[in-house]
Amino acid sequence: MTVDASKKKRFYRKNVDFFKFVERLKLWPSRSGILHGVKTMTIRGNTAEIVTHCNEKFQIYNSKHSRAARCLRNKLFFHACTACKIPGWKLEKYSSTHVNQNYGSRL
Repeated sequence: MTVDASKKKRFYRKNVDFFKFVERLKLWPSRSGILHGVKTMTIRGNTAEIVTHCNEKFQIYNSKHSRAARCLRNKLFFHACTACKIPGWKLEKYSSTHVNQNYGSRL
């Protein structure tokens, strides 16, 4: 029996480095609940600058307990950014991703 790639569940560890998690997902939730696609991410020590596809810039900190980290782990967002044009397959892949304490890829 073959499992369709879009229906396959992905598991990531909860306590991995937050920057690696964002680099892997290529998604960023803004404070207003809009999900943006990440174009580039420049890491400078404990901070990073994210540039989205709609050319917004976000300064983020390497915190596993931040608002953005909780939003990414729990999939809390209202809608995707229309300017970033996140494809449907990427949103499906993101919705099938699970973050677990004891199981999954360590990135």
